[in-house]
Amino acid sequence: MVIVGNGLAGVAGLVAWRRSNLRGRWVFVAAAAAEIALLSQVAPRAIRVSSRLFPAPRFHKCYGFVGFITVGISYSSRDSMRGRLEMFYGLIGLFLMGVGIRAVLQVR
Repeated sequence: MVIVGNGLAGVAGLVAWRRSNLRGRWVFVAAAAAEIALLSQVAPRAIRVSSRLFPAPRFHKCYGFVGFITVGISYSSRDSMRGRLEMFYGLIGLFLMGVGIRAVLQVR
C-alpha cells in the first residue's frame, strides 16, 4: 500500500505540476494520505522492534527511519517551495516509493 500509494501520489503530483488545470488541493490530499500510510506502518513496527522480542533486519530499520524523517523534513520545508508544491510532492512521493521498495528488498 505504501509503495503503490506513494508512487501514484508522486506521479499525480508531477502531472499536476506540468498541467496547471489539474492543480488543486487533491494533490496535497493524495500525498498526505500516502505519507500517513507510511507513518502508520513505520510507527507500530518501531514500537514492536523496540521491545526486542521481534528482531528486524538492520537496513530494513534504516529505510523505515529514512522514510519517517523524509516526511517530517518535507512538511517542514514546504513553505520554501511555494509555486512548485506539486513538483515537490511528486518528487517526495517517488522518493518514498523507492525507499519502500528498498525496505521490502532488504527483508528477503
